[in-house]
Amino acid sequence: MTLILTTYDWVPEFPRPYVRDIRIRWLLEELGQPYQLATVPLREKTAAHIAMQPFAQVPFIQDGDTVLFESGAILLHLAEGTKMMPDDLRQQVQQWLIAALNSVEIYSMAWFLSKFMDKDEAAATRREELVRLRFQQLQSVLAGRDWLTGDRFTVADLLMAEILRLPGQYGLLDDVHELAAYAERATARPAFRKALADQMAHWRAADEKEATA
Repeated sequence: MTLILTTYDWVPEFPRPYVRDIRIRWLLEELGQPYQLATVPLREKTAAHIAMQPFAQVPFIQDGDTVLFESGAILLHLAEGTKMMPDDLRQQVQQWLIAALNSVEIYSMAWFLSKFMDKDEAAATRREELVRLRFQQLQSVLAGRDWLTGDRFTVADLLMAEILRLPGQYGLLDDVHELAAYAERATARPAFRKALADQMAHWRAADEKEATA
């Protein structure tokens, strides 16, 4: 059976490149694995949606009899036994994927929410200091290596680089040049470019549907 990836039917312009189905799209492109796209409404949270994702978020997948939500869990599932999680690096890859979520993204999202959603500049300034410290620590890990576990790009790098995109857009990578170069190496990969193009095409098609509704 073809894997089904579910995302929103439409979102406003601002978050479009960062909706987290991009992580799953990117990995599937790296693996050359075909998939079908399904959607759930952004505005109306249905019982069918909540049955698949109890927090009424996206993405989630149906892979045969397996239904999974949370981007990290989906990435671990799909990468298992593939080049994106080599057997000899399995534990390191899992470690860094979880670190990306728990030790990096949690700080960058707290900063983002304070600055752009709550518009609390004092809180944003405090949290930005923590984000910059994390980025300096992460950059030190990458000294002398291309990727987190050495010379092989893995699903941990995919997730870490994707997480760095949003703070990078607002200048938080400007003083960590090696980390910025790492993120650029990852997102220059053809699989990411294809995944992003497909994601943006989905939103453009959604705009056209909204306009004619």
